Amino acid sequence: MSAPRCGILAVGTLLVDHVHLIDDWPEQGRLATILHTENATGGAVPNVLRTLARMKTGLPLAAAGLLGDDLDGEFIRQCLNDDDIDCRWLQTAPHPTSMTQVMTNQRNGQRTFFHAHGSNAAFDSRVLSGLHSHHRILHLAYLLLLQQLEAADEEYGVIAARLFHQLQQQGYLTSLDLVSIDDPARAKRVVLPTLPYVDYLIINELEAATLTGQPLRMADGKPDLLQIPHAAKSLLQHGVQRVVVIHCPEGAWAASRHGDSLFTPSYWIEPQEIAGTVGAGDAFCAGVLYGLHQEWSLRETLQLGNACARFNLRSTNAIDGAAPLTELQAFIAQQANGNGGDQAL
Repeated sequence: MSAPRCGILAVGTLLVDHVHLIDDWPEQGRLATILHTENATGGAVPNVLRTLARMKTGLPLAAAGLLGDDLDGEFIRQCLNDDDIDCRWLQTAPHPTSMTQVMTNQRNGQRTFFHAHGSNAAFDSRVLSGLHSHHRILHLAYLLLLQQLEAADEEYGVIAARLFHQLQQQGYLTSLDLVSIDDPARAKRVVLPTLPYVDYLIINELEAATLTGQPLRMADGKPDLLQIPHAAKSLLQHGVQRVVVIHCPEGAWAASRHGDSLFTPSYWIEPQEIAGTVGAGDAFCAGVLYGLHQEWSLRETLQLGNACARFNLRSTNAIDGAAPLTELQAFIAQQANGNGGDQAL
């Protein structure tokens, strides 16, 4: 009898953010001065896994994806290794490691991004062809940024659907996250055929609106608490096997195949405490994945996701705000009396 599956394997986007603080944004052809530079890992794979690692639960964690044979690739590997994340399924691509140059204007805090697709552009199903592990959940992100998975498939409609079916047949519980795009036709063509082979769908309200065609914010900009649960149920009807989670800055919604549905508001943070929002969605996703792995209730799972997102806001990068599970749970317990409470939908 084989040992029970345990742990989380994240696959997909890996990159390095080269973050530059500049004195001011120059006119075209003019000079700006770089005042400070720091490098940080980015993309769903490092963001989710390193947040989970810093929860210090002992859960087995592993990464799979493509890196270039360069200093940025070496930097990502070293950061993952430092957090005790298994890197044996990271492969080297004949392309530079994906990266983003982030220019932050000291005068107003505005950020401008210059992205090079690099090695992520070569990610396809062959990257996972030799994958054999005993992790319980395989989380892939971000679909719609991994364009090789969007190719047509005669049987499944799209290669991503075939890949997810194969992963389920290998025994994984599959989890999916997206990147937000302003192209509903493309999003539906790629994602909807994949959903019947997805156990857990974890997306934001913009992505849910794109997939369902339902506006999920009201005229005043507030989230529509009536339409969002309908969107979650619609995505279950499109085939998601277990749980749909939809999150936004105001809170998170979850709907399960068993009929449970719940809204949990975000935890308040003073504006002056917010150092940055980079990776907040991935931090939320990490907390939700842990709760799902542990088979917690939807309420406990969303609360942990919301706590991870709140703690993330304390740092300018995607990682340094992460905290141990014990600290997160102490915060959740402390907030229990003062929180407005969850809503069954």
